[in-house]
Formats: sequence, C-alpha cells, structure tokens
Amino acid sequence: MKALMFTVIALLAASCSLLGNAQSADPQTLRLYANAHELYLRRQFSEAAELLEGVKKFPPALTLKAKAEYFSGDLGKAEKTFRQAIKHRPGNFEAKLYLVRILRDRDDGEKAQRAAESLLADNPHDVRLIRLAANLAMELGDPARASVLLDQAAELTADGALVLLDRARLRWIAGKGSEALEDLARARAMLPWDTPVARSIVQLENRILEAMQ
Repeated sequence: MKALMFTVIALLAASCSLLGNAQSADPQTLRLYANAHELYLRRQFSEAAELLEGVKKFPPALTLKAKAEYFSGDLGKAEKTFRQAIKHRPGNFEAKLYLVRILRDRDDGEKAQRAAESLLADNPHDVRLIRLAANLAMELGDPARASVLLDQAAELTADGALVLLDRARLRWIAGKGSEALEDLARARAMLPWDTPVARSIVQLENRILEAMQ
C-alpha cells in the first residue's frame, strides 16, 4: 500500500511538473494532495477540502480544494480558493471555468456569459466550456448563439468518436475484443448513423462480434 502511495505521489509530481506550475510542491504537500484526491473521488468533498486547508501556494491542490468546496455547496469559499489558484497560476483554465459556473449558480447570467465568451476566445475546443456557454445563451434568450455553439461541440464530439474508433482497432489487434466493443459502443453513441465514420464503426463492430462467436 505504501509503495502504491509513493507511486501515486511520483505520478502527481511528474504531472504537475509538466503543467509548468509556478511553485514546486514538497513531498508532504504532494501526500496531502494525493490523499485529498482520493477523498474527492469518493465524493467526500468536505473532508478533501479540510485536508488541504493548510496548502496556500500549490495550484493543483488549490484547484482541487476549490472544487471540493464547490461541490460541498460553499460557493463563497470556492470562489475565493479558485481565485487564489489563478493568482499562483494565471493560466489555470479549470479554475476559470468553475468561476463561470459560480456566476451562473448565483443567477448572474449576463456576467457569466461574458466570462464564458472571454474564456472561449483562448479555449475554443473545450466541450465543457462550449456546452456551458450554449446553456447560458439559451437561458438569456439567444437560441441562435446556442445553436452555433452546439454545432461546434458536435464537431469536437465527432473527433472524440474517431479517437475511440482508433483505440478500438488497436485493442482488437491486441486481442482485447470486449474492450474494443466498449470503445465502439461509446463512439457510435456520439455520432448520427448517416456518417462514414458511423458506418466504419458498425463494420468493425460486426467483424469483432463474428470473430468472438
């Protein structure tokens, strides 16, 4: 168990390094982060936030703490912690996305929409942000803008289906038929039936099912 924890910590350290955080974290902070992440995944949001209470400068931990506070229902604390995370890492997209959600939750739709559109200018390919901006547009009585945004999200979803199709092929070659079929089912759900990609998905699915009989 201890070896597993050290492995998790090492992976977290490597990922944080790749993200280019302004501050490096000491081993104790990384341990707290790993433990809080586990609590967060178990939906123990209050406990996760409490565990990270003493962390003041490590952006991934601050972002995790803020998300835990958000899902605990404490929007005030969450906003404060998200802004703290952005202060230490100005390019923190996830923190900015949640600040838009907080504005929406507070029924400040117009301000949320302006923040979402500003964020879209630098992050035009994030489906979560596009869907949020589309919902805000609908709520503010702008279905035309919502339609444009959802068309954009649909195109990105099609790209995701292609990724799943490619992975299904690799899994099938590797002898992982069941896992390949799972990928194909997910990819098929993303697409309308009248596309060439959808037909490719069905063809591969049929080939795998025949081989597995």
